Amino acid sequence: MTGFVERSWATPDGLRLSGRDYAGEGGEAHLPVICLHGLTRNARDFEDVAPAFAATGRRVLALDVRGRGGSGWDPDPMNYVLPVYARDVIGWARALGVARAAFVGTSMGGLIMLALAVAAPELMASAVLNDIGPKIAPEGLARIAGYAGGSAAVADWSEAAAYARRTNGAAFPDYGESDWQAFARRLFREQGGRLSLDYDPAIAVPMKTPPPQPAPDPWALFDALAKDRPLLLVRGALSDLLAPATRDEMQARAPHMRVAEIADVGHAPMLTEPEAARAMHTFLGEVD
Repeated sequence: MTGFVERSWATPDGLRLSGRDYAGEGGEAHLPVICLHGLTRNARDFEDVAPAFAATGRRVLALDVRGRGGSGWDPDPMNYVLPVYARDVIGWARALGVARAAFVGTSMGGLIMLALAVAAPELMASAVLNDIGPKIAPEGLARIAGYAGGSAAVADWSEAAAYARRTNGAAFPDYGESDWQAFARRLFREQGGRLSLDYDPAIAVPMKTPPPQPAPDPWALFDALAKDRPLLLVRGALSDLLAPATRDEMQARAPHMRVAEIADVGHAPMLTEPEAARAMHTFLGEVD
């Protein structure tokens, strides 16, 4: 399995962020890939996907978005918003010498990509949206809001796996105990013999706070993302976040967008599912 180097750098507002840098095997024969995770997740979500990309001669960069994983926690929770995340990605790419890349974004990571389509369109050569679109289904949003920012009192990895199953079981009905054990090690960190969720609980504060100004029209951001750019949508067939009607509207507005529907999976596919892996490797193999 391809290894990685942990990279860190300081943002202009003084926060130290972290990410994983996987070197392309045999050199960089293709554009690098930048992977962006979901709201309460971190770069470990791509620990199986990134080596598969790297094996095809692609450098892969998986960021811990501020407040998650190895990245610092922001003292101002109102910085946990998409425009700030997008600025972080731009700064991260520049710090690592990446002028143009293919992007893969899961859930919140896809929303960051929508923001980047306006903030730095030249950076994004192609885009894979993983179970996310301009319109979020209210039932999925309510489910995520129900646990994001909360605490999880677990005594050991067995209880952590039970928490992972409890919060994500509907999305992965075919998972067994070993799958949930692996899932738990992406969600939790161990420090001083204690387990805790690997993110700042304050990431949920902006979700409960009225924004100071109206947000940009998400459909306009999607149109900017899709314009003159190869696009793949991966959707879990059981998703409660990306409704079929939203998928269809996205397809109508971007007829060139490819769609991969992943059976028996909800929000969000891990991208290791055979259908998802095939779709992404075929897509990336054709865009550069």
